[in-house]
Amino acid sequence: MPVDYTTVTEVPGDKATQEQLTRVFHRYRFAMDFCDDRDVLEVACGAGQALGYLARKARRVVGGDCTEKLVASAKQYYKDRVELYLLDAHKLPFRDRSFDVVILFEAIYYLRRPDEFVIEAHRVLREDGVLLITTVNKDWPEFNPSPFSTRYLSVPELQQLLVNNGYSTKFYGGFSAIPRTTKEKIISGIRKIAVKSHFIPKTMRGKELLKKVFYGKLVPLKAEIEEGEYEYIPPEPVSSDTVNSEYKVIYSVACT
Repeated sequence: MPVDYTTVTEVPGDKATQEQLTRVFHRYRFAMDFCDDRDVLEVACGAGQALGYLARKARRVVGGDCTEKLVASAKQYYKDRVELYLLDAHKLPFRDRSFDVVILFEAIYYLRRPDEFVIEAHRVLREDGVLLITTVNKDWPEFNPSPFSTRYLSVPELQQLLVNNGYSTKFYGGFSAIPRTTKEKIISGIRKIAVKSHFIPKTMRGKELLKKVFYGKLVPLKAEIEEGEYEYIPPEPVSSDTVNSEYKVIYSVACT
């Protein structure tokens, strides 16, 4: 029976911290630079909050997810503006060389066989195509795994997976994992204890109360990302040969 990822997916109406919202915007603003006048596929698009945003620059945008509720929600919102499909990331229902860009954000750790996905992405990408992947950094000291995750990859492990399947790669880090202010250091220390003691709730809803206590007022996620809502600072290049603990988020750009 397919897993229902609704409870661990950021959906419109969920309450989030400013940093969480900034991270959502940041990864798609990063992707936007690769999408100008191109055919773009987002796999594991969830409720599709970024599809309309990407469509402002892309020639064509297609979204797909394995959770029927999320696809239905995206279809209800976008109507005919964006193509949406219920799909399995391990076996993409598209012809060879159909896209210029394939996106997989914050989802590779849910895949049972990530090697099959990167092979499928390579198949549907055209010559000089780009596969964009972002993932929470498993080597961030405050890292907390999702309950439905299968395996998190370090930077060297993701690099090996991509290179072994025909890609050339570049890696970047976003959102410093080094606490600087006194408040950040206190919250970081508490979070480390909570992670180690398995006190952090498993669902997005369950995390809202905890976030409100430590971060203050939360803001609802919108149905569609808008340009200029949050500051965009490009992620920093990082080495693909060593484990990285300096950033909360890892970005990879894999070219065919």
